[in-house]
Amino acid sequence: MSSVLVPPTDSRDLGPWGWPGSRGDHGAVEHARVRVYWLPLGAGGRVVARNGRIFESWAARRQHRDPCELYHAALEVEVGAASYVIEMAPAWSRVAEDRGTVATGPVGMRWLGHLQLFRYEVRRWRDGVIPDLDSAVGGPVLVDTDSMRAVHLLALVPLVPRLTWGRDELDLGEMWNSNSFVAWLLAGSGHDVEQLRPPLGGRAPGWDAGMRLVRGWDEVAA
Repeated sequence: MSSVLVPPTDSRDLGPWGWPGSRGDHGAVEHARVRVYWLPLGAGGRVVARNGRIFESWAARRQHRDPCELYHAALEVEVGAASYVIEMAPAWSRVAEDRGTVATGPVGMRWLGHLQLFRYEVRRWRDGVIPDLDSAVGGPVLVDTDSMRAVHLLALVPLVPRLTWGRDELDLGEMWNSNSFVAWLLAGSGHDVEQLRPPLGGRAPGWDAGMRLVRGWDEVAA
């Protein structure tokens, strides 16, 4: 099982998210479910898809391998009667006025992060929607979980490191992106993600960066 990141004491009061043992709206939190969806990179958007293919072609030549299909991991969490979409997305992609934004970070260059075009949002969106969900390959992947780990995951969302999207600032071996965020959340909340991989023949750039960050913190703590 992956290492567990413990939120600071003051972050455990989730209010409406109801940390287990608190008086939230999830009651006894008997029901919990975590789903991962693998979406083709750029589903629904030609520019992102084209840029992704260019990037993967360059990476494949550099690594002396064949190009792979690229995927973006989407995350959905159910706790009690409440459902949340957890995502890291460009700040300009305003899919709804109230989308549960709990943190922001820079894209490309840290010094450009004050501009909306170069900023991302971290969202913990109750009753949210995943764009292009019908494009998911293989349907939802159920991650083994329980109420404690599922609510722990929700508690970690606003605590994600505000690293620059598209750069490897911590020498993790991969750039930081939305896949890194999902892997960091799952591994940091005690979910076993070692076998969680994109569809056969596919690749999820940034995924290993999130897992390595959790492992690195665990080694420092030890």
